[in-house]
Amino acid sequence: MRFSRLYAPTLKEAPRDAEVVSHKLLARAGYIRQLTSGIYSFLPLGLRALNKVAAIVREEMNRAGAQEVLLPMVQPADLWKETGRWEFYGKELLRLKDRKDSDFCLGPTHEEVITDLVRHEVRSYRQLPLNLYQIQTKFRDEIRPRFGLMRCREFTMKDAYSFDRDDAGADVSYKSMYDAYTRIFRRLGLRFKAVEADSGSIGGSFSHEFMVLAETGEDTIAACLAENCDYAANLEKAEAVCSLDDCPECCGQYAKVATPGAHTVEEVAAFLGVSPRAIVKTLLYDVDGRPVAALVRGDRELNEVKLKNALDATEVRMASEEQVKAWSGAPVGFAGPVGLSVDVIVADRELRSLTGLIVGANEADAHLKDVDISRDVPSATFADLRNVGEGDVCPRCRTALTLSKGIEVGHVFKLGTKYSKAMKATYLDEDGKERIIVMGCYGIGVSRIVASAIEQNHDADGLLLPPSIAPFEAVVVSLAGKDPAAAAKAEDIYRELGALGLDVLLDDRDERPGVKFKDADLIGLPMQLVVGAKGLERGVVEIKCRKTGTRAELPLQGFAETFASFRASVWKAWGLSVSEGERG
Repeated sequence: MRFSRLYAPTLKEAPRDAEVVSHKLLARAGYIRQLTSGIYSFLPLGLRALNKVAAIVREEMNRAGAQEVLLPMVQPADLWKETGRWEFYGKELLRLKDRKDSDFCLGPTHEEVITDLVRHEVRSYRQLPLNLYQIQTKFRDEIRPRFGLMRCREFTMKDAYSFDRDDAGADVSYKSMYDAYTRIFRRLGLRFKAVEADSGSIGGSFSHEFMVLAETGEDTIAACLAENCDYAANLEKAEAVCSLDDCPECCGQYAKVATPGAHTVEEVAAFLGVSPRAIVKTLLYDVDGRPVAALVRGDRELNEVKLKNALDATEVRMASEEQVKAWSGAPVGFAGPVGLSVDVIVADRELRSLTGLIVGANEADAHLKDVDISRDVPSATFADLRNVGEGDVCPRCRTALTLSKGIEVGHVFKLGTKYSKAMKATYLDEDGKERIIVMGCYGIGVSRIVASAIEQNHDADGLLLPPSIAPFEAVVVSLAGKDPAAAAKAEDIYRELGALGLDVLLDDRDERPGVKFKDADLIGLPMQLVVGAKGLERGVVEIKCRKTGTRAELPLQGFAETFASFRASVWKAWGLSVSEGERG
């Protein structure tokens, strides 16, 4: 491709609404343009990168024995009603009607559609196991799309679904997909970690997220520091270990104390001269229409996913100010568990072993001191409700945990029979007995990977893209000016690299050298070859590795051999090999 003909409108300034690095650089480098909130057009550079990612995903899925299909994006409501998700999925599901007034939705995921397909075709155990996948556009009506391709409404995703005779077979399929994902993210040149995760709205009994490690990530990962322990989980799943012994002798009877104007933990702690650790936060929630109180220590953060799972709930919403006052009889900031009339009181299990605590008194400007939850709130149940934090230990080996940031780019689920049972997807076993198919689900955010790679790899000058993802592996920068011989040599090198199987961009524009160098850095191609009259006089071409900044002069004599060596060093800098990149 010639730069003079490439549609890559670069920008000097990032769009005003661009908050994260990937959004800014993808827009500035001419990879994407926003159509409307959370919906983007991919320009040629962006689409080439997207297709590079999709090709690696497709190769490894095929290698693992999965078969590619393409399912409709528009899905009938009847299928979603069979599984109960038409109501459960919420406002992220974009619902619409056709001219016959029938209900449909734009597919955010395809569990119902693929299960419907298989239940009509698979009859015998001989047809299992089966793994089908697609790479397709999804739509989720995010309430607040942001961060460019990181959290948008329309996106490209690979989703695969396995169908097995039993749990043992499903475990084999799960492991196969887990291993395929590991190969995919290694080939993409990304630093990543697989972590235990909550299954969320997809459902299922067990899952792992694949996280690209980046400080700008929205997700927090807790990982064990021990060399011989591989425990890692996202914040929603990471188990908080309660290291306290059995409850010591109880404190004396609780008593009311005045706390005028002290609503927050910090205000109450300062007023009473105590540590936030001595205070209990009583958080009121509307859980599937029921009033629920959740209790955590004052210096801890409640994890709403853990609360939802502990109560086996469908929807968890923080109570409104009106609900707080109606349920507790007090304004926000003064609710407490003692004498509180709600359907459920659930406390973080850490509180079972603590005594002498301070809680709201369920009246304005008052708290109770010397409270023991086990003694004074007999209706309370205990569960792991809080986020892990610095200083917490691994639930497996008791070594310290470390917290880091990550971006979810892949998720594998053990679905079990959640969908197959609801939709009556069955098969006949060897004895002619009807059995329910056991399923798995495996997703990869193809378009999010492009953004994640940039969040992980960039500098002040622009993108740094791994050679397996970059839209072109090299750019030949022609500094020929009015020198026809230099222009011809740039053309020769461009064609020679193409003959070697590389995707190459020739910057043949009539622009100043500074403009060409600036654009080359901005769009982030792994290698830059500079062809100019001065170098040609000495019989060399200058080459630069965009990632490391390493420069070399390659002799025109024997160019192919010396270039191959430099190219291998560029791939190695990304932890990759050229042979992996050329696998097809």
